[in-house]
Amino acid sequence: MNVLRVAPRTAVVLTLASAAALATFTWPFFVPAHPETTARTGEAPLVFIVMLPVLVALVLAELTSGGIDSKALAMLGVLAAVNAALRPLGAGTAGIETVFFLLVLAGRVFGPGFGFLLGATSLFASALLTAGVGPWLPFQMLCASWIGLGAGLLPARLRGRAEVAVLAGYGVLAAYGYGLLMNLWFWPFSVGADTQLSYVAGAPVLENLHRLALFTAVTSTFGWDTGRAITTAVAIVLAGPAVLAALRRAVRRAAFGAPVTFAAASDPPAPRADGDDATVPGIPQSSSSATEGNSAPRTSRPPGAPGQAEI
Repeated sequence: MNVLRVAPRTAVVLTLASAAALATFTWPFFVPAHPETTARTGEAPLVFIVMLPVLVALVLAELTSGGIDSKALAMLGVLAAVNAALRPLGAGTAGIETVFFLLVLAGRVFGPGFGFLLGATSLFASALLTAGVGPWLPFQMLCASWIGLGAGLLPARLRGRAEVAVLAGYGVLAAYGYGLLMNLWFWPFSVGADTQLSYVAGAPVLENLHRLALFTAVTSTFGWDTGRAITTAVAIVLAGPAVLAALRRAVRRAAFGAPVTFAAASDPPAPRADGDDATVPGIPQSSSSATEGNSAPRTSRPPGAPGQAEI
């Protein structure tokens, strides 16, 4: 069971955000693009500007619906920082990526909304650390957000070895899907014309999809994507059980999503029938509370002092 539930308004925000993000990748299939453009440098800032309000809206939707409280938001910052620190260890050499396995595991434990946010913030923070800020960054953030989102939507009843096996298989598929989408963001503009791998403006969708599949297989599938898939799967198999146990232990101790309740104040003690104030438990009564008309209070004497005659 996911720790952070997906409220209806959060599901709406996630659906709209995913649809808009998918449109930024696939629009060349439906609207003829201009292959002479070398990079989508003009579109990338627009995508980034659109993404920020979506992320803010998602956080607000989760907060107002009780999906993410202040403790979960702090955990989001911690995991994003850890993921950003892990990414330079692989640096993308030969497809070795160390950032996706923790994203998959955290999305599994905390849910799809948390995973979506963690994917975007992790890639953004790691880009600042590795000088990886460029026109590709918004598209990397979108792809990583989908990876965390998908991990949170996996069947919730799996545990033990079956859970680790499913997460490892999902990590492999996510690694290849990430490579395919990241090829799509620049492929229509960088290959050129008159080749079997080139994008053809105005061609049928299936034809361009076939060309994209050929381009991906030739350029990244057997190199970068396979390395990323192996790294992610091995990391999940080796570190997955321990990381899942640690994250779930943190959830239990922090009581994410636990409702905040306030106990009603206890009523003051009722006065006694004779009119005197009721005795408050734990508070000694003063000598002035003696009954009126009685003799003067008895004075205490130090040990060993001679006694006094009683009046």
